[in-house]
Amino acid sequence: MSILEEARELVKNQQYEQAEKVYLDLLNRDVKTISEKNKNEQETCILELGELYVTTSAKEKLRDFIPHSTEYMMQFAKSKTAKVLKTLIEKFANVPDSLDDQIFVCEKSIEFAKNEKRIFLKHSLEIKLATLHYQKKQYKDSLQLINELLTEFKKLDDKPSLVDVHLLESQVYHKLRNLVKSKAALTAARTAANSIYCPSVTMAELDLMSGILHCEDKDYKTAFSYFYESFENFHNLTTKKSYEKACQVLRYMLLSKIMLNLIDDVKNILNAKYTKETYQSREIDAMKAVAEAYNNRSLLEFNTVLKQFQKELMGDDLTRSHFNALYDTLLESNLCKIIEPFECVEISHISKMIGLDAQQVEGKLSQMILDKVFYGVLDQGNGWLYVYDTPHQDATYDSALELVGELNTIIDQLFEKASILY
Repeated sequence: MSILEEARELVKNQQYEQAEKVYLDLLNRDVKTISEKNKNEQETCILELGELYVTTSAKEKLRDFIPHSTEYMMQFAKSKTAKVLKTLIEKFANVPDSLDDQIFVCEKSIEFAKNEKRIFLKHSLEIKLATLHYQKKQYKDSLQLINELLTEFKKLDDKPSLVDVHLLESQVYHKLRNLVKSKAALTAARTAANSIYCPSVTMAELDLMSGILHCEDKDYKTAFSYFYESFENFHNLTTKKSYEKACQVLRYMLLSKIMLNLIDDVKNILNAKYTKETYQSREIDAMKAVAEAYNNRSLLEFNTVLKQFQKELMGDDLTRSHFNALYDTLLESNLCKIIEPFECVEISHISKMIGLDAQQVEGKLSQMILDKVFYGVLDQGNGWLYVYDTPHQDATYDSALELVGELNTIIDQLFEKASILY
């Protein structure tokens, strides 16, 4: 049994400390050798030790190991060094609560790339660092890096990298609520993408961002079409990350249909074969419950769902930002449902049925009357609401007014011509 196989056997038996010792001994023993076989063993050893630290969530050890591992990589080919280093940093993302450590490791790796004059590796790591700053909500640092990278990539005419950086720029500006710059960055990303072949995952991310921006403009129909394209791309990929993204996009698809009040479409999506078999989660159940509450025009059900699925619904920025609008819409719908059978009803009765303060209900009813959501009058002295039927305006009246207006225009023109003659 080789030393590597021995280490793997220890990992399999969950003897992680002994396995770590074997891996480190192997690395230190082979550091001065230059045979191709030992180089391959060293590469495997570095990757497997990194995976071991990820499995045990040893973020402090991984934080120290990745910068130190570059010493072992000095004898690797440049392409192999870049591959190993980027793989280790990507694996670090699987360790929970490690964003600060990932940023530290990225910065150290960028220093290594600068010292070794490995420009492409440096650029790749800087994109990763800008992404980590974005995830950490350090938007200023992220934008600073993005602007530097855009300048360099435009000089190099590196279209694939321009797509990635412009997409990240759009995401950052969206978080900063600067939708104009976010749209401009996304347009630039799509322009660059049109001239090259883009991987499915990149196209899925572009479609996702387009859908989010259309959602912000309340154009839910267009947003749904982009979300659907994004979902199809993520669905066809097989990685764990793409599955998580597909679940996220599916929630946005359901959100778009709910905002359009197309509850039957929500049911069709939920009853689709791929949804039933593959995408069953609390997040999807939460959106289903919201759709049912919205369909029943029940504010009480809606509030219950929000409490029951608070983490799933309020943990996402897009869903949370649109639920305020959904709440107002549902409140109006619920009030209309309650007052529908009445010609005169007490405000206190409406307040009791909807479960809100009477003053709050009165203010909302007043706003709805002014917005002509329904026709009625508030009797504040008695605390009553009179509800009237929606008036049916005679089309003949509008036609007559239009005709009189046209005749008036013609008479004015004739008067002007007559004035010229005399």
